[in-house]
Amino acid sequence: MEITTTNTKAQAVLDVFQKDHAAFMPYFTLGYPDMETSLAVIEACAANGADLIELGVPFSDPLADGPTIQHSTQVALQNGVTVARCLAGIKMLRERGVTPPLILMGYYNPILAYGVGKFVADALDAGANGFIIPDLPPDEADEMHTLCLQSGLALNFLLSPNSPEARIKLVAERSTGFVYLVSVIGITGARTSLPVNLQAFVERVRAHTDKPVAVGFGISTPEQAQAVGQVADGVIVGSALIKTVTNAPDAPRAAGQFVKAMATALHKTTHRS
Repeated sequence: MEITTTNTKAQAVLDVFQKDHAAFMPYFTLGYPDMETSLAVIEACAANGADLIELGVPFSDPLADGPTIQHSTQVALQNGVTVARCLAGIKMLRERGVTPPLILMGYYNPILAYGVGKFVADALDAGANGFIIPDLPPDEADEMHTLCLQSGLALNFLLSPNSPEARIKLVAERSTGFVYLVSVIGITGARTSLPVNLQAFVERVRAHTDKPVAVGFGISTPEQAQAVGQVADGVIVGSALIKTVTNAPDAPRAAGQFVKAMATALHKTTHRS
């Protein structure tokens, strides 16, 4: 897949999808079960094959998230994790040698409270590569979109299986990194099977863009990741990783083993050219 853009933080995101296999893109909540452990978990993800890492910014009303991620964000909030502490966490990760692109995933209200312009500038300074904001529609994102273009950060919008053609075109046009496909109509959470219409959904989106397409929501096993990786450019896993860490006596070690198994499965896929 040929993608050209200027040499920016967004370019590092696009470069992830230039490999000969689908990218593995784990999600983990900053500050869960505490800030230091979350940073160690993210380091372990980076060291064991994560191509890009989504960092959850805690919010009190995470409307797109299921019980597992909701619980993690609530614990992080109780730990006093704020937007500012999340940005400080990114800076610490970069100082510790974490190199994969880091995407902040969070809701718009805390960004508004922090100040949109200040948030984008501080995220860039901290070492972030871009954002996913589930409750920010592309047709209401002019300020964020402009700031990301000016700063070279990737802004990645979401699509659901019932998105009409006009919405697909708009999301494809305004996403400056990858297009995030929500595999199911519903909230995040590990599921036992993949939707039967996933390939058709991916193909519908591909008809409107050559930007990378990543699939999330409901993926929990290496076998599911491999199946998704055969049709998409990236595979996003969050709830299953958080469950693994929650139940583990050694959270970073468990996270590393989980990511390694997922990444190994994806290395067996063939990426589209």
